[in-house]
Amino acid sequence: MKITLRELKLVCTFVADLGAAIALILLCFTLVPTQLVKSQVPEKGIFNAPPPPEDINAPGNRTAGGKRGCKTINKQFTASQEKNLTALVPVYQSPNAELVFGLTTISHPTFWFYVPYVTTASAEFVLQNEAGEIVYQSPVSLSGTPGVVSISLPSTAYSLETGDRYHWYFNIYCNPQQPPVFVDGWIKRVEPNTVLKNQLEKATLKQRAALYATYGIWYELVNASAELRRLDARRNDWANILQSVGLNNITSEPIVDCCN
Repeated sequence: MKITLRELKLVCTFVADLGAAIALILLCFTLVPTQLVKSQVPEKGIFNAPPPPEDINAPGNRTAGGKRGCKTINKQFTASQEKNLTALVPVYQSPNAELVFGLTTISHPTFWFYVPYVTTASAEFVLQNEAGEIVYQSPVSLSGTPGVVSISLPSTAYSLETGDRYHWYFNIYCNPQQPPVFVDGWIKRVEPNTVLKNQLEKATLKQRAALYATYGIWYELVNASAELRRLDARRNDWANILQSVGLNNITSEPIVDCCN
C-alpha cells in the first residue's frame, strides 16, 4: 500500500501528539506523590515526628522514677497524682524500653524540663558524645519554684557537630546520701535543606514554629512555642505541641526563670 506525502505528514503529527500526551501523563504521575506529601503536612503546627534512629541501643528516661528526698508543692496529692521530673522531648516506644530522642539544627541548643520540686538543691546538666565521653558538664541553679525550665548550651561551650548524636543527662541531688533524681535522652544535630533554610529566613515566629513542627525539628519548635506563649498566654501552640508527644499533664505548668 502506497502512502502519500500528505498522509505521511498526518501520521507524523499524530505520533508527535501522542508522544506529547504520554509525556503529559508521565508528568502527572510524577507530580502526584508531591501533592500527596503536601496533603500530609500536619495542621496547626502539630509535631511531625521523624523516624527514630535504628542504631541507638541505649534507652532513655523521659520521666524520673521516684523523688529521692525531693519535695513537691502538692502535698495533698497521692503518689499516683504527683508529677515527676520530666524532659520535654518525644519518646519512641519499643517492646523493652523507650527511646528519648529529638532533632536540632543549631550548635548550641536549649533543653527543656519540668521540675516539680520545691528545692534549690544542687543540680547538673551533662552532655556526652556517642563514645560516652563528657563534652560538657555544668552545675544548674534551681530557683525553688516548680515549673518548666530551660537550660541553654552556652555559646562558649562545646559545639554540636552536624550529623552527630549526643546523650544528655539532667540530675537533681535533693539528698546527698542518695543517687540523683534524673532524666536522660538523645539529641542529634541535622543540617536543614535549602528549601527549609529559605523558608525560615522569611518566616514570622509563628510560621517558624509551624515549619519546625512540619520538618520534625523538636528543640527549635519548643523554643519558638515557648516564645509565642510568652508573647500571648492565650495562644495554644505550646499546649498543642506538648500534647502531640504525650506530655498532656505539663501543658498548664508555668515557665519559670531558672538555670542561668
